[in-house]
Amino acid sequence: MPDHSSSPALSTITLPSVLGALSDPTRLGIVRVLSDGNERGWGELRAPIAKSTLSHHLKVLREAGVTQTRQEGTRCFVTLRRESLDARFPGLLPALLAAAVADHVGEHVTERDSCGARTE
Repeated sequence: MPDHSSSPALSTITLPSVLGALSDPTRLGIVRVLSDGNERGWGELRAPIAKSTLSHHLKVLREAGVTQTRQEGTRCFVTLRRESLDARFPGLLPALLAAAVADHVGEHVTERDSCGARTE
């Protein structure tokens, strides 16, 4: 199984890579879900796309340094690297999230609650 845990070091995260990763509505939606600081299993994230496409979006976010993925057995868990992003680009993430909420960008990405139902 590939190593999903590696994320770029803080000093190597670039503004163009972060902005590129967050330029897609689905990836911005994933970040909106993760912005509460809680870790999510990949299976908890729901979007109207194929699982392989969701996996690709998670890879783009991880490689840009926006998220960190932890593998536990056969399961993968993802978290937002909020502290790292805030340290590297102060104010960027709150501004992007506020704009995304105001413009309803990424609302199609949700999570499953403990009973398996979609939460909004």
